[in-house]
Amino acid sequence: MRVDGRQADALRPVTIERGVAKFAEGSCLIKIGDTHMLVTATVEDRVPPFMKNSGSGWLTAEYTMLARSGRQRNNRDPSKPNGRSMEISRLIGRAMRTAVNLESMGERTITLDCDAIQADGGTRCAAITAAYVATHDAMEWMIRQRMIKEILMDEPIAAVSVGIVRGTEVLDLNYDEDSTASTDMNVVMTESGKFIEVQGTAEARPFDAKTLGTMLKIAKKGIDELIVEQRRVLGI
Repeated sequence: MRVDGRQADALRPVTIERGVAKFAEGSCLIKIGDTHMLVTATVEDRVPPFMKNSGSGWLTAEYTMLARSGRQRNNRDPSKPNGRSMEISRLIGRAMRTAVNLESMGERTITLDCDAIQADGGTRCAAITAAYVATHDAMEWMIRQRMIKEILMDEPIAAVSVGIVRGTEVLDLNYDEDSTASTDMNVVMTESGKFIEVQGTAEARPFDAKTLGTMLKIAKKGIDELIVEQRRVLGI
């Protein structure tokens, strides 16, 4: 039993709400325990210079934490780029680009703005899970605008954290668990079980293949549950 009463392979309570930002082409608010992420999707009729005349679209992401989303205030100084935010932004963009058929989107860009309203661990994973819903909503908007003919994603994707806390493999770490974990890992997967990205680090001592297998198994269980909720909210 964990500090919040969960079993080792249990997610925190999850709610997903779509269409929460009135003016965005797509949006999603996800709450996983005390981690709350807002993701908005913006569609623009342009692509970056390196994509011009390619006929293909582009998708990018920006991640940030609001000033008091966490236990300490985050500096708003735009002259000092936050390396962590940049790394997470790239992760979200990479993950979502694997899920989208960009070649069929035309020369358009989807920008995902991922804002941590409240951070209690797992914000990057929550952002990816919400980004799928926001992107799906944006594509429904694009269909209504006759930009595309169908949803340009083959299957849902989601992400979850796993780790080793006090010698036990656990799913969906909160901040207290994450800060004391001997191993911390983020897993991004498709509904069919294909890996998009695995980020894992032994913080205290190395882990073996058996332990890795256990962590990936409980990550798949958590991702399956998140995708069920994505599908329920989207009605697909």
